[in-house]
Amino acid sequence: MPQQKQVEWFEQWRLAQDHELFLFRDWILPNTLEDFKDKDVLDCGCGGGQHTSFVAPYARSVTAVDLNSVEVAKERNKDFKNVAFFEDDIAEMDLGRQFDVVFSIGVIHHTDNPEKTVANMVRHTAPGGRIILWVYSREGNFLVEHLVEPFRKAFLARLSRKTLLVLARCVTALMYPPIHTVYVLPLRFLPFYEYFGNFRKLSFERNTLNVFDKLNAPQVQFIDRRRAESWLGHGGFRDISITPYKGVSWRISGTKQ
Repeated sequence: MPQQKQVEWFEQWRLAQDHELFLFRDWILPNTLEDFKDKDVLDCGCGGGQHTSFVAPYARSVTAVDLNSVEVAKERNKDFKNVAFFEDDIAEMDLGRQFDVVFSIGVIHHTDNPEKTVANMVRHTAPGGRIILWVYSREGNFLVEHLVEPFRKAFLARLSRKTLLVLARCVTALMYPPIHTVYVLPLRFLPFYEYFGNFRKLSFERNTLNVFDKLNAPQVQFIDRRRAESWLGHGGFRDISITPYKGVSWRISGTKQ
């Protein structure tokens, strides 16, 4: 059954934008933007189109697919002549072709069936092509999985997105004092110690987007390493790379044989 549209994502990307190129560069490592040069690229779950805009100047073509907010992404990338947008479920889409690079950043863990989603992305990857994924890890996210998620489901799901954004701004403001004092000390045992290193680099609005994303996402699965390894580990890929990022996520990539 195709995944149902979720208005929460349209509202998120209508209200917020993400222009932090350094994060995208970090999330796709060991791949680089040069690896997209003159390639036909598939962006799976393009959201508000921010990652599409990072890749489009390098790629020969970009096909961007999203179920919920493709019109937002299309408007924000209207100046690129090499980008085409499609509204579809990335687990069910059949684009009738394969691509040199297929990537998905921060999306697969929000789908109904991550395994089915990855398998469909693999199907759309050409032999010799590269698949690049970034997902939340189970490792390092105990507090989010077992405290934030239950609280969100019980108390926040019925709030309007504008109200939730105000709440996210308040939470973000409260996070600044400890993250800029206690978390600058060499206390690596603290939860999210590495992750908050990025917090200190980002603007208030971008940090608010991180908080809002955690409070807004209608569903999420946290992916442990064994599960991540299974996605590309059945002999159909070479040059596989699975590395942790800031203790809370996985960067996964490989070349299709």
